[in-house]
Amino acid sequence: MDEILYHDRYLDKTCQEKVYGDSALRWTYGTLAGRISLNTVVKRTLFSHWYGWRMDRPGSREKIAPFIQEYGLDPDEFVEHPDQYGSFNEFFFRKLKPDARPIDADPNSAVFPADGRHLCVPDLAQCDGLFVKGQMFDLPQLLQDDGLAKRFSNGSLLLSRLCPVDYHRFHFPVAGTPGPTRLINGPLFSVNPIALRQNIHIFTENKRCVTELETDSFGTVLVMEIGATCVGGICQTYEPGTAVSKGQEKGFFRFGGSSTIMIFEPGAIRFDDDLIHQSSMQRELYAKIGDHMGTT
Repeated sequence: MDEILYHDRYLDKTCQEKVYGDSALRWTYGTLAGRISLNTVVKRTLFSHWYGWRMDRPGSREKIAPFIQEYGLDPDEFVEHPDQYGSFNEFFFRKLKPDARPIDADPNSAVFPADGRHLCVPDLAQCDGLFVKGQMFDLPQLLQDDGLAKRFSNGSLLLSRLCPVDYHRFHFPVAGTPGPTRLINGPLFSVNPIALRQNIHIFTENKRCVTELETDSFGTVLVMEIGATCVGGICQTYEPGTAVSKGQEKGFFRFGGSSTIMIFEPGAIRFDDDLIHQSSMQRELYAKIGDHMGTT
């Protein structure tokens, strides 16, 4: 299978992703035995709940220090010292100090909702693929709401992929008033490009959440969280019906890689040039929560 490349906004260069659990992932999606295991065990919610339970056990704390060392994380960004976490999962959905992720101050901007690797679609009606040209998921199937799908069919989309090494809290991209979260149940396939290159429809199959965010500057924004293999839960921390500020926390993922999707109404946002350029080549752009991603 091909290596996974992304463009780092801060270094302004293309980098190769260091994949957590790479050998297991490639076996699962790249071999016959692995695909049999995927469809009989791995995609099932029970498997991910079991793995999440393991990461909740006190003994999982021993994984924290090697993980920080292996992936070059900066403990100075953490609210708590690494020794204070009671399990690997507590470390995984850790909070960061506010100054670790400053929120872009431009009143006309939208910001990235999570640390991760991002792709954008400026016009969903003209998209010819994500990760692989010619492969795009179906919007009505993704949203499970024909009315919403029709309303946003010419809209703009941001896909943010969080790796296990990333900060795993997700935030609102713009200020507004969020409604309740609607859960759409489904299996839990991996959202790593290794899997997505084979089946982009994973996004329309996996367990996911949809929230409508009403804003003054960007109209209605659909804010989605997508579950994935070994994600022990999608946890919402916001209060429906209560106004939120740009960059405010919405919730967090428990252990595992996962994704968020933001969908804007037609003409509501102009994505940043580097995001558009990298996306046009099916290459993700690495950027952090709170950084500028587009304007009205």
